[in-house]
Amino acid sequence: MLRVQNLSHVFRNGSEDTPVLKEINFTIHKGEIVALLGSSGSGKSTLLNLMAGLMKPTEGSIFIADQAIEKMSENKLAEFRRTNIGFIFQAYELISHMTVRENVELPLVFQGVKRSERRDRAMALLEKVGLKEKTEMFPSQLSGGQQQRVSIARSLITMPSIVFADEPTGNLDTKTENEIINLLIELNETLHITFVIVTHEQEVATRTKRIIQLRDGYLIDQTVAGGHPA
Repeated sequence: MLRVQNLSHVFRNGSEDTPVLKEINFTIHKGEIVALLGSSGSGKSTLLNLMAGLMKPTEGSIFIADQAIEKMSENKLAEFRRTNIGFIFQAYELISHMTVRENVELPLVFQGVKRSERRDRAMALLEKVGLKEKTEMFPSQLSGGQQQRVSIARSLITMPSIVFADEPTGNLDTKTENEIINLLIELNETLHITFVIVTHEQEVATRTKRIIQLRDGYLIDQTVAGGHPA
């Protein structure tokens, strides 16, 4: 589903080069739920942006569903993201003047899906994430955990090949964090969608099936559940 091959990235500021990622290699298979673990400065945010096609790598390749995304034109990449990649953000990124249902439907608007189908798909997902009774409310009327559930439903509405979750529990208390991780695990198991959870929290990472750990721009470790080498 996702293959990162000989990936390196350098930020250039005039004549000064700052290496951020160095010779990263790993594969994530269809249906896996994997954590990308690293502290601030480890390079995980840069790697996320590269995998999501928001930046082009200095060297190396990124394959999603057997497509080399770094070779795509901007237009082709934008279309590929709309149909193949879902995003869950730490700050939810919901549109305040739209209802919960409208927020979830939004990616389908850009795909030209008719209104009745958009509504049916959004309602089904909102029921799946436990918000059946909140569909016509606005984000400001929801708790942080509920807003993140809306964000999760929105990320799944196009049935993407892979979902990137960027610190999805970073704004939540411990109880709500556990609820959100439980939900992601349940959705992974029932929908068989691939999840990559970017986090600096060991407790979050250990809930996934596999941990890919970065430090100072290097991939230093891959472990499966129970701490065994991958």
